[in-house]
Amino acid sequence: MALIVQKYGGASLATPEKFKFVADRIIREKKKGNQMVIVVSAPGDTTDDLIEFAEKLAKEPDSRELDMLMSTGEQQSIALMSMALIEKGYKAKSFTGAQVGIVTDSKHTKARIMDIKGAAKIKQALKEGYICVVAGFQGITPDADITTLGRGGSDLTAVALATALKADVVEFLKDVEGVMTTNPELVKDAKKIDFLSYDEMLELSSGGAQVLYNRSVEYAKNYNVVLHVRGTFTDKQGTIIKKEDKKMEKIVVSGITYTTKEAKITIKGVPDHPGIAALVFSKLAEGEVNVDMIIQNVSDNGTTDISFTISMKDIVRAKKVLDVIVKKVNARGYKIDEKIGKVSAVGVGMRTHTGIASAMFRALADSRINIEMISTSEIKISVVVREDQVGAAVKTLHDAFKLGRKTVSKEN
Repeated sequence: MALIVQKYGGASLATPEKFKFVADRIIREKKKGNQMVIVVSAPGDTTDDLIEFAEKLAKEPDSRELDMLMSTGEQQSIALMSMALIEKGYKAKSFTGAQVGIVTDSKHTKARIMDIKGAAKIKQALKEGYICVVAGFQGITPDADITTLGRGGSDLTAVALATALKADVVEFLKDVEGVMTTNPELVKDAKKIDFLSYDEMLELSSGGAQVLYNRSVEYAKNYNVVLHVRGTFTDKQGTIIKKEDKKMEKIVVSGITYTTKEAKITIKGVPDHPGIAALVFSKLAEGEVNVDMIIQNVSDNGTTDISFTISMKDIVRAKKVLDVIVKKVNARGYKIDEKIGKVSAVGVGMRTHTGIASAMFRALADSRINIEMISTSEIKISVVVREDQVGAAVKTLHDAFKLGRKTVSKEN
């Protein structure tokens, strides 16, 4: 008998028929003798609809009240899923984040989990034969304020619960069969990846792949929780994400990921002397602007240009900080370029294989795709290109590394 945590996203819960289908899938696992903890997101587009409604009332809705509002979506799902299971003759009980003691800090709309104090309550319900249905995405502060964990936060809820309960596996049920070598809507011959390391999944997530929330993968890595991304509408094995082993290095590049949700900022005419870069990026950090790729041009007449990328959602905050920075360092000004995209090749095999960067750059050059910025890590190479060339770049690299010609497997 295994203790399985399953997480279902909003797309799997968009209609009564889908609720019933998911209930049947849960029951199949229950019939095998497994203990089941189900984490659910809000139904369909409920969260987006709630935010849209709020933004019609306030340009910048109060973050505490926004959390109070958004948390109601998951409460709908836990009640409806429990009803569906009970109707089919199974014991089910719903729990909010507060009821299972998911304690967070007070950073509204992107809170971090500090502790889970209600694991005993879940364990007792499981012992009594209940299927436990838990609201994802939400928690509660020590002062009893409701918080949310940021977009994709239900993934984090599932992993944190699995850690607290010492579950055997966390299954993420998706509308795709697993983690793919790239977006199958863009590249038709994209294939399912059988095995990934935590680090690979983190890099794919941070690079734009929307399969798993990167904070949930980081949490799983810290506590060695096995993750399984699989299709809601199939019983086939999906993608297993676990601790890296030597066999994984056989695949040099596992996947190509991309995002067009970043902007490039260039601060012009920055005085080129020690301490300036520290000041610039300290101010951005204080303004809660996350910086990704950075490049500094060669100094000319005592000044230089500093370019970096940020998420599009941080542009408004960035502008406020940039105005302060330009004045403080006596720069000539700044430019924001929103027409860019980032494309990344990811694979643990890069640690032990040479020539990956040259192969990547040559393939892009042969396709006449200009590279504006480059960033590397042990297992990832990222480039910034024009937004209208992102699709071509992804297809070029997917083909160059032969990712679509056979199913990618990390174990023989």
